[in-house]
Amino acid sequence: MMGQCGITSSKTVLVFLNLIFWAAAGILCYVGAYVFITYDDYDHFFEDVYTLIPAVVIIAVGALLFIIGLIGCCATIRESRCGLATFVVILMLVFVTEVVVVVLGYVYRAKVEDEVNHSIQKVYDEYNGTNTDAPSRAIDYVQRQLHCCGITNYSDWKNTRWFKESRNNSVPLSCCKPNMNNCTGSLSRPGDLYPEGCEALVVKKLKEIMMYVIWAALTFAAIQTELWDGSTRAASVCAFVAL
Repeated sequence: MMGQCGITSSKTVLVFLNLIFWAAAGILCYVGAYVFITYDDYDHFFEDVYTLIPAVVIIAVGALLFIIGLIGCCATIRESRCGLATFVVILMLVFVTEVVVVVLGYVYRAKVEDEVNHSIQKVYDEYNGTNTDAPSRAIDYVQRQLHCCGITNYSDWKNTRWFKESRNNSVPLSCCKPNMNNCTGSLSRPGDLYPEGCEALVVKKLKEIMMYVIWAALTFAAIQTELWDGSTRAASVCAFVAL
């Protein structure tokens, strides 16, 4: 009777852990998708597509956690020794992958500033003020979202081709502060414009996004470490009974 009680308790623990893994899978996939969607708004400011590798890996971790939950549930119900062994092996693989995500996150986070510094001038030079042009949409979006104007400040627009061709001594309307209803972007009224440049803010934003990936991986690695003992013990009991 006591042995049966122990088996039932072990099964309950494994089922509970599988539910946690499914929840973790959903959260990690959400974080990875959020990084992809957000980076898409800033992709003109960096050329190295490998910057998205941590997001790809963390989505893969989420998929692995979902598989762990599926294998764990099936193995627990059937008391399959092979299935429970696979459960533990994939759990170890996920932990290693989470460590890789953290390392890659820090590596590419350090590269963000160089990427933006290298690309931002080119993007501003390609601005033509039309919504059909991707670089123009990217710049207008960033200036409105981050409340900035130009690279280091609004005077940088004087060096762009668009400014010289327009000949109206004005910057794009996306530089206008939202509370300035009559703002035309004219440099004769600098108080209507965002005073801060976009370069530093874009770098800050992209680094923050990468930190979401790093913290997500660190958090679930820490949680997984705490749950590791309980899951392996419960799996060992069920696997022993399955012999």
